[in-house]
Amino acid sequence: MINFLLDFFTILFYTMLDVLPIILLIVFFQLLVLKQPIPHLKRVLLGGIYVVLGLALFLMGLEKALFPIGEIMANQLASPSFLGLEDNASANWTDYYWIYIFAASIGFSTTIAEPSLIAVAIKAKQVSAGTISVNGLRITVAIGVAFALALGTFRIITGLPLYLFILVGYIVVIIQTIFAPKDLIALAYDSGGVTTSTVTVPLVTALGLELSGVVPGSNPAIDGFGLIAFASLFPIISVLGYSQFMFLKNKMSHIKK
Repeated sequence: MINFLLDFFTILFYTMLDVLPIILLIVFFQLLVLKQPIPHLKRVLLGGIYVVLGLALFLMGLEKALFPIGEIMANQLASPSFLGLEDNASANWTDYYWIYIFAASIGFSTTIAEPSLIAVAIKAKQVSAGTISVNGLRITVAIGVAFALALGTFRIITGLPLYLFILVGYIVVIIQTIFAPKDLIALAYDSGGVTTSTVTVPLVTALGLELSGVVPGSNPAIDGFGLIAFASLFPIISVLGYSQFMFLKNKMSHIKK
């Protein structure tokens, strides 16, 4: 218990140091540039305390729970005993199918729970007058991340170059951008960024590093990173694809009428 409290207060201290420049910048512009008093000062101070405590608790959770879970799951799912391999037997990429399923499931579930995506989806519904649904956007982005992580773990296991996947992915994005409805292009591009945030990144990073550490022939420094790039790219493809599908669907319904 004592060690836990020491770790928490250490993280809390460094969190306060990280947040301090932001606070100083806001106070500087409010008091010296805008020359206005800070409105609702007590509420702002209370909110700042909540932010610092929340960030400290979140970072503590990452260190004590999310990172270890990602490492343990990757290590167990890629172990020869789980794969049913004999000693010194080499595994084929098809033997790691549980890794692909786990990665896709993690990608979908963490994206659905991503606070930044929820915020973007709510704003998208407001500015589109309800045309874009909150759950529809969240599920579309989550499907993109699920496919991305499954493909990313496949790349780690097979050892294929990362740049080939990214290059082909962005070629697809460019083609989709040309034909996609113009009012949804910016939303699609933002959807890729919001997925690589507080909930998704820790688990995905731990998964990639640990998986590359247990797969024979893989190097964590070379192969372990890159999953985040997949998680940023493929939601763009999924949202653009969803917008194109809805555009064609609406167009066909108007033709029939």
